[in-house]
Amino acid sequence: MEYDDKLIEDAVLALLTTFSFDGGNAWKGFDFEVMNRLHEHGFISDPVNRNKSIWLTEEGLERGRRIADQLFGVRTEVEHASNADT
Repeated sequence: MEYDDKLIEDAVLALLTTFSFDGGNAWKGFDFEVMNRLHEHGFISDPVNRNKSIWLTEEGLERGRRIADQLFGVRTEVEHASNADT
């Protein structure tokens, strides 16, 4: 699926704002509490290590793709109309 870059930018800005402190200071990495909870749910590998990255589990990839499609997917007019009917 193709993703809407503007929606992704808005979501990242919203997350940075959510986790900001001191009137707008935000870490470049995600909040460790959130990462720990994602690990506890089995969606990612353990974020507490020396690596600069994490691995998404199969369940995490599936859930993440589904959410990304819902939030950021570029929809055609036909898809918009059919979603309005449900």
